[in-house]
Amino acid sequence: MGRAEVRLIHTMSTREDSLCSRDYVRLCELIYREAGITLGSEKRTMLEVRLKPRLKELHLGSYSQYCDYLFAREGQTEEIIPLIDVVTTNKTDFFREPRHFDFLFGKALPGLTSGDGGRRSLLIWSAGCSTGEEPYTLAMVLSEYALAHPGFHFRILATDISTRVLAHAKLGIYTTETVAPVQAALRIKYLLRSRDRASNRVRVSPELRRLVEFRRLNFMDSSYGIPEMADAIFCRNVIIYFDRPTQQRILRRLCQHLVPGGYLFVGHAETLHDMNLPLVPVAPALYRRVDAPA
Repeated sequence: MGRAEVRLIHTMSTREDSLCSRDYVRLCELIYREAGITLGSEKRTMLEVRLKPRLKELHLGSYSQYCDYLFAREGQTEEIIPLIDVVTTNKTDFFREPRHFDFLFGKALPGLTSGDGGRRSLLIWSAGCSTGEEPYTLAMVLSEYALAHPGFHFRILATDISTRVLAHAKLGIYTTETVAPVQAALRIKYLLRSRDRASNRVRVSPELRRLVEFRRLNFMDSSYGIPEMADAIFCRNVIIYFDRPTQQRILRRLCQHLVPGGYLFVGHAETLHDMNLPLVPVAPALYRRVDAPA
């Protein structure tokens, strides 16, 4: 085989094994429309890598075939959620940004429960819960608060757009490295070691898992389907994946689900500067809802 033939075969293979510009643009537009996530031109290789397993699972030989399937009627019904699953970035930790949990325990919860005599059950919402580390951290913190304050009642709602990470979160199985940020006393109380002592797996206790309701929620949906108002919303390191107009729409919707006086926790890399929202800053990456736009 001559060098020219080798170069031709390599070129044909490269074209087949990569997303063409037209298909990438179509995918970006669909992802933005369905999930609000913005992908720039520099994300093409990332998207190719993440879509590879979908091509294999669907027995498709190229990205072009995948796009033909995705934009056909069957694909629009069956493939949108798997596509969003592979696109979303899921990075979280137990007790991430620990000062937020210190504030929740020491200041937010006492303030939210003062004057109600313990009659009202608080709702804490982990919006963008990923693989579950945040809501299970909340469950530990709130359980400890309940032990110290008899009569305190709470519920935890944990939502994410990705069915893949929600399935992981519901299992509540992690490695010993993952749970390292959890204090030893809390690990003993709320985490179960595997019977196989050679395993590095631990599982969240059944009692703690029962405290968290996991549910799929897309911030782009017209209705979030949450009838109750939340007393605190943790939406941390989530809105960084959206453009500014989408961020403002999502945050305004979240405020509509937050009781006046309730708290919104965001990521330290996220800013709400110059957004017309009914929030006032309380501490770094922490806001409180007021009755009228600030």
